[in-house]
Amino acid sequence: MQDTRQLLIHQESDFPPIKRHHLEILQVNLGYLCNLSCVHCHVNAGPTRKELMERETIELVLDVLKKRNIKVLDLTGGAPEMNPHFRYLVRQARAMGVEVIDRCNLAILNEEGFEDLAEFLVEQKVTIVASLPCYSQKNVDQQRGKGAFDNSVKALKKLNKLGFGTKSDLKLNLVYNPVGPSLPPPQSALENDYKEVLKKDFDIDFNQLLTITNMPISRFGAVLLAQNQFDSYMKLLKDNYSENNLQSVMCKGLFSVNWQGELFDCDFNQMLQIPSLYRESINGKSRRLHLRDLLENDFTDNDIQVADHCFGCTAGQGSSCSGAL
Repeated sequence: MQDTRQLLIHQESDFPPIKRHHLEILQVNLGYLCNLSCVHCHVNAGPTRKELMERETIELVLDVLKKRNIKVLDLTGGAPEMNPHFRYLVRQARAMGVEVIDRCNLAILNEEGFEDLAEFLVEQKVTIVASLPCYSQKNVDQQRGKGAFDNSVKALKKLNKLGFGTKSDLKLNLVYNPVGPSLPPPQSALENDYKEVLKKDFDIDFNQLLTITNMPISRFGAVLLAQNQFDSYMKLLKDNYSENNLQSVMCKGLFSVNWQGELFDCDFNQMLQIPSLYRESINGKSRRLHLRDLLENDFTDNDIQVADHCFGCTAGQGSSCSGAL
């Protein structure tokens, strides 16, 4: 698989410098193990990946949540639910009053050994952010494999039956990614289409649709290179850059944590191996940051590491883990 990393980080970027503000969200990647291998996956996750966060690092996550009084824990992967410590982490965080977001691929809810997962998410009142890259069976199966759409519909029906998407304390949000090298359409209009089609055809309800721009990295980046579309896609992102989106990019109030506890300014930087750096005032040297460092400082006003892929978050209507900006 061709890698776009060298094209993105080993050349000077003209993306404007930005700084962190107060830390609000801890986004934790519990590992790259997944029951799916999606074409658009920027994590390059799959069933053969072995990287999983261990219990010691899980405990450190909980210490940081308490120390920094962080109110949102955003769990991602891979399939975060496949980490053996997933339920322990969720229970402990919820006991502290932290909102827990589970970035769920839906198919995991139908896997053997996870039959009671949906009930657990209800019990803990977890916010589900579920990937459904389209309301078209053809497009979903194209990205995720044959049968993926039907599997997702089955999972959504199960969640609806338990109250997700219909009860005020059980939030169910869906995520849309474009199939190819294009920007997402306007989020509000597409949300209306999703709600109309899913309700009419499958009697499925959900709260919000989040549109996310595909990043030119990992599997999607490899596809762009293989189809000779990398340069044109980067031009599309840069041509649609909007300065207004700089005010709301997710990296300003978020740290992304990898399975080893290392800190990154966003999930995409994590996949590109661009770590968060802190410049020591005494000697002027920069060092990589780890979860342990958050026990002492939240690094407000620290420089955010940027490269050309950052244009993906600022193009058009903008893109973040919470959808359009």
